Amino acid sequence: MPDRPLTMVLMGTGPFAVPAFDAIRRSADSIALVVTRPEVISKSRKPAPPSPVRQWATDNELPIYDPPSINDVDAVAKLQALQADLFVVCDYGQILSSQALEAAVMGGINLHGSLLPSYRGAAPVQWAVWNGDPESGVSVIHMTPRLDGGPVIASATTPIQATETAGELEHRLSQLGVQPTLDAIQTLRNWDRESTIGVPQDKSLVSKAPRLAKADGRIDWSKSLREIDCHVRAMQPWPDAFTLVETGAKQPLRLVIRQLVASDHPRPADAQPGQVIVVDGRLLVAAGDGCVEILRLVPAGKREMAAAEFMRGNPLPADAIL
Repeated sequence: MPDRPLTMVLMGTGPFAVPAFDAIRRSADSIALVVTRPEVISKSRKPAPPSPVRQWATDNELPIYDPPSINDVDAVAKLQALQADLFVVCDYGQILSSQALEAAVMGGINLHGSLLPSYRGAAPVQWAVWNGDPESGVSVIHMTPRLDGGPVIASATTPIQATETAGELEHRLSQLGVQPTLDAIQTLRNWDRESTIGVPQDKSLVSKAPRLAKADGRIDWSKSLREIDCHVRAMQPWPDAFTLVETGAKQPLRLVIRQLVASDHPRPADAQPGQVIVVDGRLLVAAGDGCVEILRLVPAGKREMAAAEFMRGNPLPADAIL
């Protein structure tokens, strides 16, 4: 295929897609349409703030299409009518059917926030941090109807920093994904549409990264210091790591834990996991293999604060169990 500008349809919703989409906007290729998820209506029946991709498309005066399902007959017909060369998908939230993918000459590519085949699914960055992986990365695949299952055309790797939250890593990966996306587009631009493209994923190495639930945020204090630290960082910015404190009220107090560190204070031999240990006004908690010190937290209904400030106004008994 000649090295010529391509006509593309971009499909995305969340912030992860914006840097790569904007790089495409600034290239010589053309954007026929931006497909995104429908706007969310809140309980007050007021529209929620626009998604990052919708806001980006609006700011750049690009046409927007937001069908409830991209695989509906009308949606597929609209895609077919565009006669696009390529679909570029990232952080969209829907899986394209075979019929939808076939509406573009070259099918589609997807920018995914992991080193596939690891962490297929909706929350790859969070699971990489939660599992304590030393590195993460991005992959651009040639799409198939199976979730994240296509051959990898381009990728990039980066270390996960020791104190990095999932939100911070996701932001870095969104920037890291720009060049592999452009590289994948260039590969497809020169593809004869007959030869093998990309590297097939090794099925034996597949791991899953399912969407997180609020309940996943609850801290298990019987875990090791390392595991608890990874969990707290993985849950930011959502659903947040939390613990519950019995205060004598009808409902236990919910504390969101934003930052903690391993403490060199020895764990008492008779301390249970989750037991509060107060040392010089500092909030320590017994864990599976030592003690952690909570540095920053958010009491339910309050602002984020230092743990020392919380303890001054809410002293916890030394035998309290979180």
